[in-house]
Amino acid sequence: MRVAVCQLNARSDRAANLASARDLLERAAQAGADLAVLPEFTDYLGPADGTPKAEPLDGEYASFFAQAARQLGMWVLAGSFHEASSDPQRSHNTAPLFNRAGTLVAAYRKIHLYDVEIPGRVSYLESSVIAPGAETVVADVEGVRVGLSICYDLRFPELYRRLAVEGGAQVILVPAAFMLHTGKDHWEVLLRARAIENQCYVVAAGQIGDHDPGRTCYGRSMVIDPWGTVIAQAPDTIGVTVIDLDLERLTKIRAELPSLANRRL
Repeated sequence: MRVAVCQLNARSDRAANLASARDLLERAAQAGADLAVLPEFTDYLGPADGTPKAEPLDGEYASFFAQAARQLGMWVLAGSFHEASSDPQRSHNTAPLFNRAGTLVAAYRKIHLYDVEIPGRVSYLESSVIAPGAETVVADVEGVRVGLSICYDLRFPELYRRLAVEGGAQVILVPAAFMLHTGKDHWEVLLRARAIENQCYVVAAGQIGDHDPGRTCYGRSMVIDPWGTVIAQAPDTIGVTVIDLDLERLTKIRAELPSLANRRL
């Protein structure tokens, strides 16, 4: 399986963000990617009062990426967007997955929400505007079991263990908008830990750079193999990074170091 991580700098212009995302997908397709992964909130990272109205899973956002997947003949994990929920005050942070025909195969609603209050430094309560999801999601991508997660989920290893053990995930996707001040210390460490613990490939696509108002994302989109080795990493700019996943290597690692089989809890 050839995967592409698409590193984006979404701002407050939704049309421009979508156009940039489409350009990155075209570059991924030209490089022969079977699956391309976009970052969290692909369509908008800007002032709260300009946030796009929440949409259903068959709305404008999903239709845009369904068409892209179909026209490019490639699987697309369309980052995440604000999906309408049953709570009129809050939307879901939802990652939709489309197959080569543009059909919606799966959608994951972010379970763990980023609520942080550090006086004088950081005040961000994602739960005030986002309703948490409740279900883990693993999809079959042409014979490969692929688990879905989003950004802050990385800090909760029990989610990834469930994806690997109950869902049989071999590859786990992580669209993200990881903050610079935590990303520089934790992003790679957490990604590698989740790969090692669960003997999975981890494919993480991040936002990069400044986003109004006063938010900076770390970037460093990367792909980790089941041994915990970084096998691909994006430079610090907008772009696409492509790598082949060796599923035979995954099988060999799980056979030679059977930590999943040896677990007691």
